[in-house]
Amino acid sequence: MKGMRAWIVDRPGPMASGPLRLAERPVPEPGPGELLVRVRCCGVCRTDLHLAEGDLAPRASGVTPGHEVVGEVVATGTGTTRFRPGDRVGVAWLAGTDGTCRYCRRGAENLCPASVYTGWDRHGGYAEYLTVADAFAHPLPDGFSDAELAPLLCAGIIGYRALRRAQVPPGGTLGIWGFGGSAHLAAQIAMGQGAEVHVFTRAPAARELALGLGAASAQDSFDPAPVPLDSAIVFAPVGDLVPAALAALDRGGTCAIAGIYLTGIPPLDYGKHLFQERALCSVTANTRGDAAEFLALAQRLRIRVTTTPYPFGQADRALADLAGDRIHGAGVLILDDAGTSR
Repeated sequence: MKGMRAWIVDRPGPMASGPLRLAERPVPEPGPGELLVRVRCCGVCRTDLHLAEGDLAPRASGVTPGHEVVGEVVATGTGTTRFRPGDRVGVAWLAGTDGTCRYCRRGAENLCPASVYTGWDRHGGYAEYLTVADAFAHPLPDGFSDAELAPLLCAGIIGYRALRRAQVPPGGTLGIWGFGGSAHLAAQIAMGQGAEVHVFTRAPAARELALGLGAASAQDSFDPAPVPLDSAIVFAPVGDLVPAALAALDRGGTCAIAGIYLTGIPPLDYGKHLFQERALCSVTANTRGDAAEFLALAQRLRIRVTTTPYPFGQADRALADLAGDRIHGAGVLILDDAGTSR
């Protein structure tokens, strides 16, 4: 098989410095238990931006980002059992675990110390092909285009785990800080489960989107909450938002921080931010169980996925637009007719 195009993180730094480079690489060979997947589209995630800009140190030289991959299996290694050539599959952030540590044994494989990740430890989906362990590839629900499915594979899954961590009570109130790819999906799941959602974001277009999806209110990031909140999720990687979210919580409320990276959190006032059993927690990756539950919910609730498409050759522009809050919903790199096929 001939070579392929792949974006690589060349020299991490601000997007204006050109940290990504489009390169030619050999098409990888699937090893035992692996699939070779032809990429049809790949979502543009804020984690990719953190990797390109150096907030996350690359774990491999010249790594290819991308972990919201929808593609077609074109070859299999020995010992694969779940997928065959021609199958449509999803490739997400979690790429492998040891399966034997105490975290894996208790169902918390997202905390496995030996876990590896697509687009960080392994080359990801900003390429024409990639390999994935058969055990960590995902079957995909019908009724969505490839481009709509891509953001579900990280933005959706992580948003769902954040929602679970935030412990929204039945019929409760949820505040969401930041309203991009992940938040606009988590909000719909929350509303589908009966929550009243209030959105806090600096971007007027994002506030419009939130209201259009059914949010009860949408205001600026530091505006006061219109009602006491049972739960909060901070999606924006901005530590200054954490005190604001905690202060908006009612007694016994929980605030979950959804990102892999966050700027510094200012000092907290115990009485204002944490007393009366308010809780603050983080979210780390996801389990394959999270993915299966979320994808089934997304199909059942018929959630709307708002995307901004980019040609594959404009991955650097897509990340620059993400850095500048210029993406409506979730950005998706398109390698073929994935925006329209179902």
